[in-house]
Amino acid sequence: MKLGAVVSPIVLFIASQIIAAPEDSAANYELKRISLPGAGGAVALDYFAYDHATGKLWVPASNTGSVDVIDEKTDAVSQITGFLTGEIERRGRKITVGPTAASIGDGVVYIGDRGDATVCVIDAKTHARGECVPLSTDHIITPDGVIYVAATKELWITTRPTSLANMDTAKALQVFDASDPRRLKWKLKIPLENLAEGYAVDNRRELFYTNIEDAGSTVAVDVRRHDIVAKWKPGSSDLQGLALDTARRFLFVACGDHVVSLDAAHDGKIIDSVQTGGGLDNIDYSPERKLLYAAASQAASLTIAEVDDQGKFHLKATVPTVKGARGVVAGNGETAYLIDPAEGCILKLIRK
Repeated sequence: MKLGAVVSPIVLFIASQIIAAPEDSAANYELKRISLPGAGGAVALDYFAYDHATGKLWVPASNTGSVDVIDEKTDAVSQITGFLTGEIERRGRKITVGPTAASIGDGVVYIGDRGDATVCVIDAKTHARGECVPLSTDHIITPDGVIYVAATKELWITTRPTSLANMDTAKALQVFDASDPRRLKWKLKIPLENLAEGYAVDNRRELFYTNIEDAGSTVAVDVRRHDIVAKWKPGSSDLQGLALDTARRFLFVACGDHVVSLDAAHDGKIIDSVQTGGGLDNIDYSPERKLLYAAASQAASLTIAEVDDQGKFHLKATVPTVKGARGVVAGNGETAYLIDPAEGCILKLIRK
């Protein structure tokens, strides 16, 4: 356009819309359904994990008695079978459970099996099964979340009771020695005020974070001293998953229908929050992209938000999902995965 030319109102309107257009939108994403082997209906799905070293997604498919491994490049699914299933009491009724949690270790993957209250070791490359060790001698607690703490070469486990009568026993973190990655040895337990929910670990500063059910608090535990060194209030009693920006020390807490950003470097100060809709569970964060992912099962949506250097959220997109889809794990680039227990499948988020 020549300098001094008259610009029509229509051109100005179009230009203003281009400038004001959001950086991203739901139209730029798609969800691909990946069915799990042998899933003829609902499959109990919970903690799953992405291995950045191999590009594999590890999905414990609880009531099928198997762990499914998905190749990120091809979406091919391989199955590791033979895990025991069993019955536990949950909200007054009996349900069938098996492997429910995965964590990436040093050349291995750790699987928490609620069916027989054990933690099993699997070779990350060959998928060969190693030993399974009991969580307790009396089997009155089962593994919930399982996470490898590289700073101390330990495996930390949040637990659930097999029945309401064993509730007090489950109010603790169970710690296993994983200095030999393929030979776990029980080490100690860390008492808590109530059941732990969700986790995040800062290996650089040697801190483990978890939420305390009903107490409305998030605690930081020193992984060397094995004791609580900080306790914060995110402002909700409905606390679920956690995610962490290790470099900038922002801790993200799922609070039922929103996510709160806490300043872990300054006494857990609340920095910001982003609404997601109801039904949050486990959330995740991509440090490379500085993106938070939060899937709301009741709202049937996935919130994607950028996090700036002040720890504030900037909504990037809200992607429609399906009712019941919850829990999310960030993969490579802007790929992410959600669990859809009702349909027994994984929903793969792809940036077009």
